Amino acid sequence: MLGKKSIYRRPAVILASLLILLLLNVVVVNNPMLATRVSDLTEQTDSVTEMSLEESNAQTAAMVDAMTEPQEEQTLSVEEQRPSTTEQLKDGLRKFWILTGFRNCKLGNLIMIIVGIIFIFLAVRFEFEPMLLIPIGTGIICGNIPFFQGYGVNLADAVNYAQAAIDSGAFSFDLETAKALLLGVFGDNPGDKHMVLSEAIKVVDKMDLTKVGIAAGNIEEVKLFLNQVFEAGELNLQTGLYQQGSVLNYLYFGVNKGIYPPLIFLGIGAMTDFSSLIANPKLMILGAAAQLGVFITFIGALYLGFNLREAGAIGIIGGADGPTAIFLSSRLANGMNGTRNLIGPIAIAAYSYMALVPVIQPPIIRLMTSKKERLIKMKAPRMVNKTEKIMFPIVGLILTTFISPTALPLLGMLFFGNIIKESGVVKRLQNTAANPLIDIVTIILGLTVGASTQASVFLTSSSIKIFILGACSFAVATAGGLLGAKLMNVFLKEKINPMIGAAGVSAVPDSARVVEVEGQKYDPSNHLLMHAMAPNVSGVIGSAVAAGVMMSFLMM
Repeated sequence: MLGKKSIYRRPAVILASLLILLLLNVVVVNNPMLATRVSDLTEQTDSVTEMSLEESNAQTAAMVDAMTEPQEEQTLSVEEQRPSTTEQLKDGLRKFWILTGFRNCKLGNLIMIIVGIIFIFLAVRFEFEPMLLIPIGTGIICGNIPFFQGYGVNLADAVNYAQAAIDSGAFSFDLETAKALLLGVFGDNPGDKHMVLSEAIKVVDKMDLTKVGIAAGNIEEVKLFLNQVFEAGELNLQTGLYQQGSVLNYLYFGVNKGIYPPLIFLGIGAMTDFSSLIANPKLMILGAAAQLGVFITFIGALYLGFNLREAGAIGIIGGADGPTAIFLSSRLANGMNGTRNLIGPIAIAAYSYMALVPVIQPPIIRLMTSKKERLIKMKAPRMVNKTEKIMFPIVGLILTTFISPTALPLLGMLFFGNIIKESGVVKRLQNTAANPLIDIVTIILGLTVGASTQASVFLTSSSIKIFILGACSFAVATAGGLLGAKLMNVFLKEKINPMIGAAGVSAVPDSARVVEVEGQKYDPSNHLLMHAMAPNVSGVIGSAVAAGVMMSFLMM
């Protein structure tokens, strides 16, 4: 019994000790007056050990004198200087109100929150790409919860901070140029106007830097300069995606550096069956024809005032491939080398139109094909053996990356995933790539891309232009695939149903499903899904190759 009692007694003793320590912490450490007394006595004890007896007696007498009436009067004066409890409460409530979303909410935040709710509604009500739209919609809401960015700085303070920044020697322009830049940022009538960093960068993105004596290619240096100038007026709550140190900011690193898209391609490769393309390789032409949207949009973006790199990143929206669009924009339109950071608008546009495939494509298909063409039946594709399935990703990897080495991060992971699948000897790796890995990356990618739509950064004329160009590019890509199929029929004895050309965009497998549904509307016995998968998976390869070609031309 004694042994058993001792077993139960040990935890009780430990708990009792912890309780006593907790009480001491509350009574001593959290009691300001008592804590101060203890601190004073500790300091005095340490000093006494180093004193002589006479010095110790003198200090003791001084301590006795200090405990008389003058000390009480001094203590009283300190207490009188302290704010009252009511004043502290008012100050706390004021700070609380300053940090609330109600106080900091702007019209742009409400607009974007409504957009996020619409995305979630489309995913739940109509099942438009729910695995994409739900994370993106939630991210849009999270990214537009209003928070206090800081009081900002006025022009006079900004000039003073600019002086210190220029004196550090970190920037290539002089103080007079910096002043001209700040005057352009604050506008013609600055008065006592206060601005925060996000507002200043938004203005700089629209400015012609050459007018203030700064080369257009130095925009990244300008933004670093503004970051130093406006730092004093910022309050980094580590909440928003663009605030250093926040969780969303760390997760967004994978988007900004193009890490997530190759991982998505790995999962796509592990899930994709290329049998239909191997069985009928001539349908690869349709995937190439659909890339017409990429290059037409590139020209349109140039016409609307975007520079070469930005136009190249925007053009890839026509491929209807979200990961490729993010990857290319992270290389070409990332806020460096004289470009604006367009990753957010491009990604949102690409994923939005991918989700709206069932809405956008059917009218274009009906407009560009006759009823007779829509009734064309195609023979079932031949069976493909295992050797062909294994050889295809190996040959495809070598061939496509030799044509466009810059697309290796995407195509390498795509074909690697397919090799894992078709080898049949690494089921665990295939399952990981095709299920948990791609699901985790999709969640993080969707959430951070959505959160990048912070109203103060996202709601610009550039974003509106990108969405218009995205819609046009998607329509042109669909039309390009349809026209490619109709052109092929001119030379083919055995006709193909031109509707499968619409699946040349790389929205896998939604475009192929749209073709299947449209075909069955006119003939329930006409199954086009397997035929449409050939140009569909070809479109995935084609969009990655197109992205590589863009990078080859524009990054040198």
